[in-house]
Parts: sequence; C-alpha cells; structure tokens
Amino acid sequence: MIKNPVKKDMLINVGPQHPSTHGVLRLVMTLEGEIIRDTEPVIGYLHRGKEKLAESRTYTRYSPMVDRVDYLSAFFYQGAYCYAVEQLAGLSVPKRAEYIRLITMEFNRIASHLLWLGSFLLDLGATSPLFYVFREREEIINLLEQLTGQRMMYNFYTFGGVKKDFPEGWIAKALELCKKMPALFDEYEAIITKNPIFLERTKGIGIMSPELAIDYAITGANIRASGVELDLRKTGPYSVYEELDFKVCVADSGDSYDRYMVRIAEMRESTRLIERAIELLPGGIPEKLRVKRVNCGCDKQDCRYCGFDTRLAGKKVNPVVFKPPAGEATAMVEAPRGMVMCYIVSDGSTNPYRVKWRTPSFSSVQVLPELVKDKNYSDLMPIFGSLDVVLPEVDR
Repeated sequence: MIKNPVKKDMLINVGPQHPSTHGVLRLVMTLEGEIIRDTEPVIGYLHRGKEKLAESRTYTRYSPMVDRVDYLSAFFYQGAYCYAVEQLAGLSVPKRAEYIRLITMEFNRIASHLLWLGSFLLDLGATSPLFYVFREREEIINLLEQLTGQRMMYNFYTFGGVKKDFPEGWIAKALELCKKMPALFDEYEAIITKNPIFLERTKGIGIMSPELAIDYAITGANIRASGVELDLRKTGPYSVYEELDFKVCVADSGDSYDRYMVRIAEMRESTRLIERAIELLPGGIPEKLRVKRVNCGCDKQDCRYCGFDTRLAGKKVNPVVFKPPAGEATAMVEAPRGMVMCYIVSDGSTNPYRVKWRTPSFSSVQVLPELVKDKNYSDLMPIFGSLDVVLPEVDR
C-alpha cells in the first residue's frame, strides 16, 4: 500500500531586492504548493532615523529632511510639519499662501498617483502604461520645478506661508495642463479599466473589508475603496479645503480593482480642485499684482530677512533664533497614500524635543499578510501593488 505523501510547506523570500516590492522590503512567505499560507513582512532596511535626527537640528534645518520621508509626496510632509510648527508658534498663514499650498499638494497627489498607476501595471506585466503616465507626470514635475527649483525634494513651504509666489505664466500653464488631463485619464481607462487580463488579475482579489481596514488603521484610497468615506480634507478640514466643493471618491468591494478605480477618480477630482482653487486664488494671477514689501527694521541693506512678501508669509520668522514656546502639537493631512500625522514636542529651545511621524504605508504593509493568506502566489503582486506602498515612508 502506498501511503499518502506528507505535505511539506516551502519557505521562500520575496525581496529585499525584488523589483515589485517598491523599495527594500523582504517578505518571508510560507507556501503550500502555489497557495500562500503565511507572510511575514521584514522592514527596516531603509531606516534613516528621520525622527531622531530632528532632535539635533533646528526647526528650519530639519525642514528639508521632511521631504525625504516620502519622496513621492514631499509637499504633504512639508505641510504636516509646517502646520504642527505653526500651531506651536501661533503663526497664521495668509489666505493666498494657503491656496498655493493646496494647489501644489493636489498637483503632487496627481503625480504620485500617476507613478503608482504605472508601477502597478508594470507589476502585472504591462509595460506600455508606464510610458503613458510618465508623459503626464513629467509635465507636472516641470511645473513644480519652475515654481520651487526642484523636481522632487521641494522644501517650498515655510513657517507661516510659502517661500515665493507663482512665477509669471505659471498659472496659465497649470490651467492648460488641467484642461487636457481628463482626456488623458480617459485614455488610461480605455487601455486598463475593461481589459480582460487586468480584470481577471484584480477583480475580487485582495478584498479588504471595512472592519479589517479599520482594525489595521488603513487610510487613504485603500480604506475608501472598502466603502469607508474617510478623507481628512472633508472629515478634518485643514488649509482652505472647506472653502472648495469636492467629493470624496469611494467604492464598495475593497478589492484591488476598486483601489485602482478610487485613485483614478481622485486624479480627476484633484484636477477640478486645482482649477477651482486657481479661480478663487486671493489677489489674482501674480503678473498683474503689485507686491507690497516690508522691511524687518534691521537697517541692513543686504539683510536676507528683508523684502518678504506679506501675502505669502504671515509673521516673519528668523530661522536662526526661531524658538516656539514649550508645548506639543499634532497636525494631519490627507496624503496620496493616506493620513500623514506629525507630532512635535517643544521644550522652548531652537531644536524640537521630539518629532514623531504617522505614515500610512506602514499600516498597509501590516495588513498585507491578511490580504494574501490562502491566496495564489500569483495574486501577491496585484494585491501588494494595489496598496501603493512606498518603503522609505515605512522605515522613516
């Protein structure tokens, strides 16, 4: 008599150099044949000590490092950090500066979603969409470079406002891009949305129930795709979002397909938000403005703190001796990957006593084992790719 063979599990490593892990992530997986029985994420390969480094730098010197927590959504981390510091110091932000912040953040949201879309489709074996999305992302990056001088690490926001106004002709270029964006989104959907291979790889794959999403503190498009209408721009409005009318993009099934559909809808909504914000921009377009300049009273003709624009920064801050009063503050923004929180403790000195970041990708990595359990190994990359994880944001 032939005995039944004993089933043996196979232990494999996915990463930490796998191209579809979107960074240096290691997944220790237990497989039974082609079925995933267990997954253990191993993180920390990119740990850079972003929180600890804040303690040895002044508030202003730490600001450029904030962009690097998530290099694909730098404006949102700058925003969260500046809002927290402004709470500590009691700084108010002029309305025009808030509109500039909103416009740049929404452009950054579209650029981040575009890169996610291209890499997500690349995970599924489709190469053409990557070239399509980089075509439009390049136009957004060019706009932001004209404004800030940088293509990724912008360091554009300052305590109490922004560093400068839109250059001449910038708004016209932004509106022109927004005008043609909807047709480009239609082009993406014509290639992807009803593609039978894409549907087979994503429909009903990696379903995240609302309860599971809440248990793991999932935010952003990932929880909205599960039917939870959680968007800080609506539920905890900041900047000038409450002055603009927009809808929260949600879906019901919570699968990989709906996470795709929510982000496509969000790019369309961000385009409308930018157009509306430009329409309501306090003071109008910059080339028609006469900027009122003020002097800091130091009697130096070459003082670098003089000549700031009163429409773009409220109370002038001297970065050398800037000391927020002792206390603590928390600020949150709705970033492309979900809710970003910055918590700062001040002891009244020029350096933060403590900085703590809450990053959405960390939660998305933790829920991954639940989503892939008892699924085919071939479903791993569609599920993981649909979560839009950026590993530097996980490790900080």
